[in-house]
Amino acid sequence: MPVGPVHWVVWTLARARQVVPTASAIVSEDPATPGGPPAGRPTVTRKENGQGARKVPGHPKKVWRTPARRAENQPMEPTILTTERLLLRPFEPADTDAVLHACQDPDIQRWTPIPSPYEREHAEGFVHRIVPDGWRFDTVYAFAVLTRDSGELVAAISSISRGEGAAEVGYWAAKQHRGRGYVTEAVGAVAHWAFTTAGVERLEWRAEVGNDASRAVAEKAGFVIEGVQRSGIANKGVRRDGWTGALLPSDLGLPTARPYLPART
Repeated sequence: MPVGPVHWVVWTLARARQVVPTASAIVSEDPATPGGPPAGRPTVTRKENGQGARKVPGHPKKVWRTPARRAENQPMEPTILTTERLLLRPFEPADTDAVLHACQDPDIQRWTPIPSPYEREHAEGFVHRIVPDGWRFDTVYAFAVLTRDSGELVAAISSISRGEGAAEVGYWAAKQHRGRGYVTEAVGAVAHWAFTTAGVERLEWRAEVGNDASRAVAEKAGFVIEGVQRSGIANKGVRRDGWTGALLPSDLGLPTARPYLPART
């Protein structure tokens, strides 16, 4: 059974350490649940550490923050999103075992650039260093997707800045939790948050051609498939063609700071 979206969302952060991440780099097979809850309006809270969210000096490349946050030179605070069934929060060290277990799935290893075999050092590097650095430097926002009733890790989703108001989304779902609409619900929540809070004006999605489950999630979440990029996906020493698509604030009925003027046809 094929599994979902493929991309290297945190690959650039990991490469320097030779520790390739998992959870925001990305797979999922996730048909939407019939009659499931709308995912477009998550509840947003800030993740506190008991003394307030930590303020960290900014990274020189600040492309995700809203104009007000850029003027204040503040990084994005770690954020918690909730939907009817799910809680999305930044990965924590306690998630290491769950990430390690999920990434033993051969399909995740096939469709993403994570190492194969995937070992504990890779999961530890992801949750201990790569995820915190992504939030600290405003480059990658990685969320663990948990069920609200049991707190079990069911999926992962992240967005990486592409500059000029653009970002890219990637995701995977743990094998035993596929087919319940969790990823579609999580993508909707992250998209709404990105458009209303993080200053994103275009959210992109890419996956290797043939990754039908990833494409199904993207389309159910409202992404418009825009075409095929020849040699668009690099993974495990080879390049393959990739699908590409995008979601705009207007697709969700949301405004943008800059007007969008589509080409006349």
